[in-house]
Amino acid sequence: MPITRQDREILRLAVPAFGALVAEPLFLLADYAIVGHGLGTEAVGALGVAGAVLATLVNLCVFLAYGTTASVARQTGAGNHDRAMRSGVDGIWLALAIGVTLIVTCWPLAPAIVDLFGASPDQSQEAVTYLRISLLGAPGMLVVLAGTGVLRGLQDTVTPLVVAVGSFALNAVLNAWFVLGLDWGIAGSAWGTVLAQTLGAVVYVVVVVRGARRLGTPLRPDPAGIGQAGTAGAALLIRTVCLRIVLLVATVIATRMGQAELAAYAIATQVWTMMAFALDAIAIAGQAITGRALGAGDVAATRAATRRMVVWGVWSGAVLALVVVAARPLLPGLFDADPQVTAELLAVLWPVALFQPICGVVFVLDGVLIGAGDQRYLAWAGVWTTLAYLPAAFLAAGFGIVALWCALGLWMIARLITLTLRAWGTAWLVTGA
Repeated sequence: MPITRQDREILRLAVPAFGALVAEPLFLLADYAIVGHGLGTEAVGALGVAGAVLATLVNLCVFLAYGTTASVARQTGAGNHDRAMRSGVDGIWLALAIGVTLIVTCWPLAPAIVDLFGASPDQSQEAVTYLRISLLGAPGMLVVLAGTGVLRGLQDTVTPLVVAVGSFALNAVLNAWFVLGLDWGIAGSAWGTVLAQTLGAVVYVVVVVRGARRLGTPLRPDPAGIGQAGTAGAALLIRTVCLRIVLLVATVIATRMGQAELAAYAIATQVWTMMAFALDAIAIAGQAITGRALGAGDVAATRAATRRMVVWGVWSGAVLALVVVAARPLLPGLFDADPQVTAELLAVLWPVALFQPICGVVFVLDGVLIGAGDQRYLAWAGVWTTLAYLPAAFLAAGFGIVALWCALGLWMIARLITLTLRAWGTAWLVTGA
Protein backbone atom coordinates (compact mmCIF):
# COMPACT_ATOMS: atom_id res chain seq x y z
CA MET A 1 0.00 0.00 0.00
CA PRO A 2 1.79 3.19 -1.18
CA ILE A 3 2.05 5.97 1.41
CA THR A 4 0.17 9.10 0.36
CA ARG A 5 -0.02 12.60 1.86
CA GLN A 6 -3.28 11.56 3.46
CA ASP A 7 -1.58 8.52 4.99
CA ARG A 8 1.14 10.72 6.46
CA GLU A 9 -1.53 12.91 8.07
CA ILE A 10 -3.20 9.83 9.59
CA LEU A 11 0.13 8.51 10.89
CA ARG A 12 1.13 11.95 12.26
CA LEU A 13 -1.91 11.82 14.52
CA ALA A 14 -2.22 8.07 15.12
CA VAL A 15 1.36 7.15 16.10
CA PRO A 16 1.67 9.57 19.06
CA ALA A 17 -1.89 8.68 20.09
CA PHE A 18 -0.89 5.03 20.21
CA GLY A 19 2.10 5.89 22.40
CA ALA A 20 -0.13 7.77 24.84
CA LEU A 21 -2.62 4.91 24.95
CA VAL A 22 -0.04 2.23 25.78
CA ALA A 23 1.80 4.40 28.32
CA GLU A 24 -0.89 4.03 30.97
CA PRO A 25 -1.11 0.20 31.17
CA LEU A 26 2.68 -0.11 31.09
CA PHE A 27 3.18 2.22 34.02
CA LEU A 28 0.24 0.70 35.90
CA LEU A 29 2.15 -2.57 35.78
CA ALA A 30 4.99 -0.74 37.53
CA ASP A 31 2.55 0.37 40.25
CA TYR A 32 1.43 -3.20 40.82
CA ALA A 33 5.05 -4.35 40.97
CA ILE A 34 5.95 -1.69 43.56
CA VAL A 35 2.93 -2.46 45.76
CA GLY A 36 3.50 -6.21 45.44
CA HIS A 37 7.20 -5.92 46.30
CA GLY A 38 6.72 -3.54 49.21
CA LEU A 39 3.38 -4.57 50.69
CA GLY A 40 2.57 -8.12 49.56
CA THR A 41 -0.21 -9.99 47.81
CA GLU A 42 -3.02 -8.70 50.01
CA ALA A 43 -2.20 -5.09 49.11
CA VAL A 44 -2.08 -6.01 45.42
CA GLY A 45 -5.60 -7.40 45.74
CA ALA A 46 -6.78 -4.20 47.43
CA LEU A 47 -5.14 -2.16 44.66
CA GLY A 48 -6.90 -4.34 42.09
CA VAL A 49 -10.32 -3.72 43.65
CA ALA A 50 -9.89 0.05 44.01
CA GLY A 51 -8.22 0.23 40.60
CA ALA A 52 -11.21 -1.49 38.99
CA VAL A 53 -13.54 1.14 40.46
CA LEU A 54 -11.33 4.01 39.27
CA ALA A 55 -10.91 2.45 35.82
CA THR A 56 -14.70 2.24 35.50
CA LEU A 57 -15.06 5.91 36.39
CA VAL A 58 -12.42 6.87 33.81
CA ASN A 59 -14.02 4.74 31.10
CA LEU A 60 -17.44 6.23 31.78
CA CYS A 61 -16.01 9.74 31.54
CA VAL A 62 -14.00 9.20 28.36
CA PHE A 63 -16.64 11.28 26.57
CA LEU A 64 -14.80 14.30 27.98
CA ALA A 65 -11.95 13.52 25.58
CA TYR A 66 -14.02 12.32 22.63
CA GLY A 67 -16.67 15.03 22.74
CA THR A 68 -14.12 17.80 23.20
CA THR A 69 -12.02 16.48 20.32
CA ALA A 70 -15.02 16.57 17.98
CA SER A 71 -16.19 20.08 18.92
CA VAL A 72 -12.72 21.66 18.92
CA ALA A 73 -11.77 20.00 15.61
CA ARG A 74 -14.98 21.17 13.93
CA GLN A 75 -14.52 24.78 15.02
CA THR A 76 -10.86 24.63 14.00
CA GLY A 77 -11.81 23.39 10.54
CA ALA A 78 -14.36 26.19 10.22
CA GLY A 79 -11.65 28.72 11.05
CA ASN A 80 -13.34 29.70 14.32
CA HIS A 81 -10.24 29.38 16.47
CA ASP A 82 -11.73 31.43 19.30
CA ARG A 83 -14.83 29.21 19.43
CA ALA A 84 -12.62 26.13 19.24
CA MET A 85 -10.75 27.28 22.32
CA ARG A 86 -14.05 28.20 23.99
CA SER A 87 -15.22 24.61 23.46
CA GLY A 88 -12.00 23.41 25.08
CA VAL A 89 -12.46 25.72 28.08
CA ASP A 90 -16.06 24.52 28.47
CA GLY A 91 -14.87 20.91 28.39
CA ILE A 92 -12.35 21.56 31.16
CA TRP A 93 -14.95 23.29 33.35
CA LEU A 94 -17.28 20.32 32.81
CA ALA A 95 -14.47 17.94 33.79
CA LEU A 96 -13.83 19.89 37.00
CA ALA A 97 -17.54 19.86 37.88
CA ILE A 98 -17.84 16.11 37.33
CA GLY A 99 -14.61 15.48 39.26
CA VAL A 100 -15.85 17.38 42.32
CA THR A 101 -19.20 15.58 42.08
CA LEU A 102 -17.42 12.22 42.08
CA ILE A 103 -15.53 13.16 45.27
CA VAL A 104 -18.71 14.26 47.05
CA THR A 105 -20.76 11.22 46.02
CA CYS A 106 -18.20 8.41 46.05
CA TRP A 107 -16.27 9.31 49.22
CA PRO A 108 -19.05 8.28 51.66
CA LEU A 109 -20.02 5.33 49.42
CA ALA A 110 -16.48 3.93 49.18
CA PRO A 111 -16.98 1.12 51.75
CA ALA A 112 -20.22 -0.02 50.09
CA ILE A 113 -18.63 0.06 46.62
CA VAL A 114 -15.66 -2.00 47.79
CA ASP A 115 -17.94 -4.52 49.54
CA LEU A 116 -19.51 -5.33 46.18
CA PHE A 117 -16.26 -7.08 45.21
CA GLY A 118 -16.40 -9.48 48.16
CA ALA A 119 -12.83 -8.84 49.33
CA SER A 120 -11.56 -9.92 52.75
CA PRO A 121 -11.95 -7.42 55.64
CA ASP A 122 -8.27 -6.43 55.58
CA GLN A 123 -8.27 -6.04 51.79
CA SER A 124 -11.50 -4.06 51.94
CA GLN A 125 -10.05 -1.63 54.47
CA GLU A 126 -6.95 -1.01 52.33
CA ALA A 127 -9.06 -0.74 49.16
CA VAL A 128 -11.26 1.92 50.80
CA THR A 129 -8.15 3.83 51.87
CA TYR A 130 -6.73 3.75 48.34
CA LEU A 131 -10.05 4.62 46.72
CA ARG A 132 -10.80 7.58 48.98
CA ILE A 133 -7.36 9.13 48.53
CA SER A 134 -7.42 8.51 44.77
CA LEU A 135 -10.79 10.24 44.48
CA LEU A 136 -9.01 13.48 45.40
CA GLY A 137 -7.29 13.17 42.05
CA ALA A 138 -10.57 12.75 40.14
CA PRO A 139 -10.80 16.41 39.05
CA GLY A 140 -7.24 16.27 37.74
CA MET A 141 -7.84 12.90 36.10
CA LEU A 142 -10.88 14.22 34.23
CA VAL A 143 -9.20 17.51 33.30
CA VAL A 144 -6.48 15.41 31.67
CA LEU A 145 -9.18 13.70 29.58
CA ALA A 146 -10.70 17.03 28.52
CA GLY A 147 -7.28 18.61 27.91
CA THR A 148 -6.29 15.65 25.76
CA GLY A 149 -9.46 16.20 23.74
CA VAL A 150 -8.64 19.89 23.26
CA LEU A 151 -5.19 19.19 21.86
CA ARG A 152 -6.39 16.32 19.67
CA GLY A 153 -9.03 18.65 18.27
CA LEU A 154 -6.25 21.13 17.49
CA GLN A 155 -4.54 18.26 15.57
CA ASP A 156 -1.85 17.86 18.24
CA THR A 157 -1.34 14.32 19.53
CA VAL A 158 2.34 14.77 20.41
CA THR A 159 1.80 16.92 23.50
CA PRO A 160 -0.67 14.40 25.04
CA LEU A 161 1.97 11.71 24.47
CA VAL A 162 4.61 13.77 26.28
CA VAL A 163 2.25 14.55 29.17
CA ALA A 164 1.13 10.91 29.42
CA VAL A 165 4.67 9.54 29.54
CA GLY A 166 5.81 12.25 31.96
CA SER A 167 2.89 11.89 34.37
CA PHE A 168 2.93 8.09 34.40
CA ALA A 169 6.71 8.03 34.88
CA LEU A 170 6.33 10.51 37.75
CA ASN A 171 3.59 8.30 39.17
CA ALA A 172 5.96 5.30 39.22
CA VAL A 173 8.75 7.33 40.87
CA LEU A 174 6.46 8.80 43.53
CA ASN A 175 4.92 5.41 44.26
CA ALA A 176 8.35 3.87 44.75
CA TRP A 177 9.38 6.74 47.05
CA PHE A 178 6.17 6.81 49.11
CA VAL A 179 5.69 3.04 49.37
CA LEU A 180 9.27 1.72 49.56
CA GLY A 181 11.11 4.79 50.83
CA LEU A 182 8.73 6.49 53.24
CA ASP A 183 6.78 3.32 54.13
CA TRP A 184 3.38 4.98 53.70
CA GLY A 185 1.71 1.70 52.71
CA ILE A 186 -1.02 1.58 50.11
CA ALA A 187 -1.89 5.20 50.94
CA GLY A 188 1.50 6.15 49.51
CA SER A 189 0.62 4.54 46.19
CA ALA A 190 -2.65 6.47 46.11
CA TRP A 191 -0.97 9.80 46.92
CA GLY A 192 1.59 9.22 44.19
CA THR A 193 -1.22 8.73 41.70
CA VAL A 194 -3.09 11.83 42.89
CA LEU A 195 -0.01 14.06 42.62
CA ALA A 196 0.94 12.75 39.18
CA GLN A 197 -2.61 13.17 37.83
CA THR A 198 -2.94 16.65 39.28
CA LEU A 199 0.38 17.82 37.83
CA GLY A 200 -0.63 16.40 34.44
CA ALA A 201 -3.88 18.38 34.66
CA VAL A 202 -1.93 21.54 35.53
CA VAL A 203 0.10 21.15 32.34
CA TYR A 204 -3.06 20.94 30.24
CA VAL A 205 -4.63 23.91 32.02
CA VAL A 206 -1.51 26.00 31.37
CA VAL A 207 -1.51 25.06 27.68
CA VAL A 208 -5.22 25.86 27.27
CA VAL A 209 -5.00 29.11 29.26
CA ARG A 210 -2.09 30.30 27.10
CA GLY A 211 -4.03 29.47 23.94
CA ALA A 212 -7.15 31.20 25.27
CA ARG A 213 -5.25 34.36 26.20
CA ARG A 214 -3.56 34.45 22.81
CA LEU A 215 -6.98 34.39 21.14
CA GLY A 216 -8.71 36.58 23.71
CA THR A 217 -11.04 33.75 24.74
CA PRO A 218 -12.76 34.24 28.12
CA LEU A 219 -11.78 31.73 30.77
CA ARG A 220 -14.81 32.12 33.02
CA PRO A 221 -17.41 29.32 33.09
CA ASP A 222 -20.09 29.58 30.39
CA PRO A 223 -23.20 27.69 31.60
CA ALA A 224 -24.62 27.40 28.08
CA GLY A 225 -21.37 26.02 26.66
CA ILE A 226 -20.89 23.63 29.58
CA GLY A 227 -24.47 22.45 29.19
CA GLN A 228 -23.95 21.85 25.47
CA ALA A 229 -20.80 19.85 26.20
CA GLY A 230 -22.71 17.84 28.80
CA THR A 231 -25.56 17.11 26.37
CA ALA A 232 -23.14 15.79 23.75
CA GLY A 233 -21.35 13.84 26.46
CA ALA A 234 -24.57 12.19 27.64
CA ALA A 235 -25.00 10.38 24.31
CA LEU A 236 -21.38 9.23 24.36
CA LEU A 237 -21.90 8.09 27.95
CA ILE A 238 -24.75 5.81 26.82
CA ARG A 239 -22.45 4.38 24.14
CA THR A 240 -19.73 3.76 26.73
CA VAL A 241 -22.14 2.16 29.22
CA CYS A 242 -23.24 -0.26 26.49
CA LEU A 243 -19.61 -1.22 25.86
CA ARG A 244 -19.04 -1.80 29.56
CA ILE A 245 -22.19 -3.95 29.84
CA VAL A 246 -20.97 -6.19 27.02
CA LEU A 247 -17.57 -6.72 28.64
CA LEU A 248 -19.03 -7.14 32.14
CA VAL A 249 -21.52 -9.79 30.97
CA ALA A 250 -18.74 -11.67 29.18
CA THR A 251 -16.61 -11.63 32.34
CA VAL A 252 -19.47 -12.87 34.50
CA ILE A 253 -20.23 -15.72 32.07
CA ALA A 254 -16.55 -16.69 31.84
CA THR A 255 -16.32 -16.68 35.65
CA ARG A 256 -19.19 -19.16 35.91
CA MET A 257 -17.60 -21.49 33.35
CA GLY A 258 -14.72 -22.38 35.65
CA GLN A 259 -11.23 -21.31 36.70
CA ALA A 260 -9.45 -22.50 33.56
CA GLU A 261 -11.99 -20.81 31.27
CA LEU A 262 -11.82 -17.58 33.29
CA ALA A 263 -8.02 -17.55 33.19
CA ALA A 264 -8.00 -18.14 29.42
CA TYR A 265 -10.62 -15.44 28.92
CA ALA A 266 -8.64 -12.98 31.05
CA ILE A 267 -5.43 -13.57 29.08
CA ALA A 268 -7.25 -13.36 25.74
CA THR A 269 -8.86 -10.11 26.88
CA GLN A 270 -5.45 -8.62 27.68
CA VAL A 271 -4.22 -9.62 24.23
CA TRP A 272 -7.30 -8.09 22.63
CA THR A 273 -6.92 -4.90 24.69
CA MET A 274 -3.33 -4.35 23.57
CA MET A 275 -4.40 -4.71 19.94
CA ALA A 276 -7.33 -2.39 20.55
CA PHE A 277 -4.87 0.37 21.48
CA ALA A 278 -3.36 0.22 17.99
CA LEU A 279 -6.76 0.33 16.34
CA ASP A 280 -8.03 3.04 18.69
CA ALA A 281 -5.09 5.24 17.69
CA ILE A 282 -6.44 5.28 14.12
CA ALA A 283 -9.89 6.06 15.51
CA ILE A 284 -8.47 9.06 17.38
CA ALA A 285 -6.94 10.30 14.13
CA GLY A 286 -10.39 9.79 12.59
CA GLN A 287 -12.01 11.99 15.24
CA ALA A 288 -9.60 14.85 14.64
CA ILE A 289 -9.51 14.65 10.82
CA THR A 290 -13.28 14.22 10.39
CA GLY A 291 -14.18 17.08 12.72
CA ARG A 292 -11.75 19.44 11.00
CA ALA A 293 -12.83 18.47 7.46
CA LEU A 294 -16.56 18.81 8.20
CA GLY A 295 -15.96 22.08 10.00
CA ALA A 296 -14.28 23.34 6.82
CA GLY A 297 -17.31 22.17 4.81
CA ASP A 298 -15.27 19.69 2.77
CA VAL A 299 -17.48 16.62 2.33
CA ALA A 300 -15.27 15.16 -0.39
CA ALA A 301 -12.21 15.29 1.86
CA THR A 302 -14.22 13.71 4.68
CA ARG A 303 -15.31 10.83 2.45
CA ALA A 304 -11.79 10.34 1.08
CA ALA A 305 -10.22 10.37 4.56
CA THR A 306 -12.84 7.92 5.83
CA ARG A 307 -12.17 5.50 2.99
CA ARG A 308 -8.43 5.72 3.56
CA MET A 309 -8.74 5.17 7.30
CA VAL A 310 -10.98 2.17 6.71
CA VAL A 311 -8.22 0.73 4.53
CA TRP A 312 -5.78 1.37 7.37
CA GLY A 313 -8.18 -0.32 9.79
CA VAL A 314 -8.53 -3.43 7.62
CA TRP A 315 -4.80 -3.77 7.01
CA SER A 316 -3.94 -3.08 10.66
CA GLY A 317 -6.48 -5.67 11.76
CA ALA A 318 -5.08 -8.21 9.30
CA VAL A 319 -1.53 -7.63 10.53
CA LEU A 320 -2.64 -7.95 14.16
CA ALA A 321 -4.46 -11.18 13.31
CA LEU A 322 -1.25 -12.61 11.86
CA VAL A 323 0.65 -11.48 14.96
CA VAL A 324 -1.82 -13.33 17.20
CA VAL A 325 -1.57 -16.48 15.10
CA ALA A 326 2.25 -16.31 15.12
CA ALA A 327 2.44 -15.63 18.87
CA ARG A 328 -0.27 -18.15 19.74
CA PRO A 329 2.08 -21.05 20.62
CA LEU A 330 4.18 -18.75 22.85
CA LEU A 331 1.48 -16.93 24.83
CA PRO A 332 0.60 -19.71 27.33
CA GLY A 333 4.26 -19.90 28.39
CA LEU A 334 4.47 -16.12 28.89
CA PHE A 335 1.62 -16.33 31.40
CA ASP A 336 2.84 -19.59 32.99
CA ALA A 337 -0.51 -21.23 32.16
CA ASP A 338 -1.21 -24.76 33.34
CA PRO A 339 -2.20 -27.44 30.75
CA GLN A 340 -5.94 -26.89 31.08
CA VAL A 341 -5.66 -23.11 30.75
CA THR A 342 -3.22 -23.59 27.86
CA ALA A 343 -5.72 -25.74 25.96
CA GLU A 344 -8.52 -23.20 26.46
CA LEU A 345 -6.27 -20.27 25.54
CA LEU A 346 -4.92 -21.88 22.36
CA ALA A 347 -8.49 -22.51 21.24
CA VAL A 348 -9.87 -19.05 22.02
CA LEU A 349 -7.01 -17.20 20.31
CA TRP A 350 -8.36 -18.34 16.93
CA PRO A 351 -11.55 -16.24 17.10
CA VAL A 352 -9.56 -13.42 18.73
CA ALA A 353 -7.38 -13.32 15.61
CA LEU A 354 -10.23 -13.90 13.17
CA PHE A 355 -12.21 -10.83 14.22
CA GLN A 356 -9.32 -8.34 14.16
CA PRO A 357 -9.96 -7.00 10.61
CA ILE A 358 -13.60 -6.43 11.58
CA CYS A 359 -12.46 -4.66 14.73
CA GLY A 360 -10.23 -2.45 12.58
CA VAL A 361 -13.18 -1.17 10.53
CA VAL A 362 -15.41 -0.80 13.61
CA PHE A 363 -12.86 1.26 15.52
CA VAL A 364 -12.23 3.55 12.54
CA LEU A 365 -15.89 4.21 11.76
CA ASP A 366 -16.65 4.73 15.44
CA GLY A 367 -13.95 7.40 15.55
CA VAL A 368 -15.15 9.01 12.31
CA LEU A 369 -18.74 9.32 13.55
CA ILE A 370 -17.58 10.66 16.92
CA GLY A 371 -15.54 13.26 15.06
CA ALA A 372 -18.62 14.14 13.02
CA GLY A 373 -20.58 14.78 16.22
CA ASP A 374 -22.99 11.91 15.47
CA GLN A 375 -23.25 10.96 19.13
CA ARG A 376 -27.00 10.38 19.19
CA TYR A 377 -26.80 7.73 16.49
CA LEU A 378 -23.87 6.07 18.26
CA ALA A 379 -25.90 5.92 21.48
CA TRP A 380 -28.85 4.20 19.78
CA ALA A 381 -26.54 1.91 17.82
CA GLY A 382 -24.85 0.96 21.09
CA VAL A 383 -28.18 0.01 22.63
CA TRP A 384 -29.28 -2.12 19.67
CA THR A 385 -25.97 -3.93 19.24
CA THR A 386 -25.87 -4.71 22.95
CA LEU A 387 -29.38 -6.17 22.75
CA ALA A 388 -28.23 -8.29 19.81
CA TYR A 389 -25.23 -9.51 21.79
CA LEU A 390 -26.89 -10.50 25.06
CA PRO A 391 -28.91 -13.54 23.80
CA ALA A 392 -25.84 -14.86 21.98
CA ALA A 393 -23.70 -14.43 25.10
CA PHE A 394 -26.14 -16.29 27.37
CA LEU A 395 -26.52 -19.03 24.77
CA ALA A 396 -22.71 -19.34 24.59
CA ALA A 397 -22.58 -19.93 28.35
CA GLY A 398 -23.32 -23.59 27.80
CA PHE A 399 -20.79 -24.15 25.03
CA GLY A 400 -17.49 -22.90 26.43
CA ILE A 401 -15.07 -20.03 26.09
CA VAL A 402 -14.70 -20.20 22.30
CA ALA A 403 -18.46 -19.82 21.90
CA LEU A 404 -18.38 -16.85 24.29
CA TRP A 405 -15.71 -15.17 22.20
CA CYS A 406 -17.74 -15.88 19.06
CA ALA A 407 -20.63 -14.05 20.75
CA LEU A 408 -18.29 -11.09 21.21
CA GLY A 409 -17.44 -11.44 17.52
CA LEU A 410 -21.16 -11.33 16.69
CA TRP A 411 -21.38 -8.11 18.68
CA MET A 412 -18.53 -6.64 16.61
CA ILE A 413 -20.31 -7.72 13.41
CA ALA A 414 -23.49 -6.00 14.62
CA ARG A 415 -21.47 -2.85 15.28
CA LEU A 416 -19.88 -3.16 11.83
CA ILE A 417 -23.33 -3.28 10.22
CA THR A 418 -24.75 -0.29 12.11
CA LEU A 419 -21.63 1.85 11.59
CA THR A 420 -21.21 0.95 7.92
CA LEU A 421 -24.85 1.71 7.13
CA ARG A 422 -24.49 5.10 8.78
CA ALA A 423 -21.17 5.93 7.13
CA TRP A 424 -22.57 4.90 3.73
CA GLY A 425 -25.33 7.50 4.04
CA THR A 426 -25.17 11.28 4.27
CA ALA A 427 -27.05 12.12 7.49
CA TRP A 428 -23.80 12.36 9.49
CA LEU A 429 -22.11 14.71 6.98
CA VAL A 430 -23.15 17.92 8.70
CA THR A 431 -20.79 20.68 7.58
CA GLY A 432 -19.77 23.99 9.08
CA ALA A 433 -19.36 25.17 12.64
